[in-house]
Amino acid sequence: MSRLHGEIHLVHRIGWLRAAVLGANDGIISTASLVLGVAAASVSKTDVLLTGVAGLVAGAMSMAAGEYVSVSSQSDTERADLAKETRELRDQPEFEKEELAEIYVARGLEPKLAREVAKQLMAKDALAVHARDELGISEITTARPVQAALAPAVTF
Repeated sequence: MSRLHGEIHLVHRIGWLRAAVLGANDGIISTASLVLGVAAASVSKTDVLLTGVAGLVAGAMSMAAGEYVSVSSQSDTERADLAKETRELRDQPEFEKEELAEIYVARGLEPKLAREVAKQLMAKDALAVHARDELGISEITTARPVQAALAPAVTF
């Protein structure tokens, strides 16, 4: 995909950044709480250190697994919606074009222009345009389970 300008927007990082911030926050709070609780029990420094390391490892694994499962379910839902949309485009192309035009009218285009925009965009890549404008799925928002799992694990 060619870009007209070289701007890099922060929204491109939002998926992993959200998970990373959550992981860092959970890591600080839960590990500190665990270490303080064990230290209050008057155990040796080695026991406190070992508890802290074990808490970090367990927490990072838990965060990674939780994010992976959560984002995988989002990814599964996106794939199911895209499969449904593919069938609808195959079986009812005119209805889908009108549906897309109505979306553009709701965004402020005149009906005639909206139909022409829908026609031209669908001629290039009908599924991509419906994914973006009807379903809200784009390259930026597409679920990436592995990336979502790694970010909180590392920052935890």
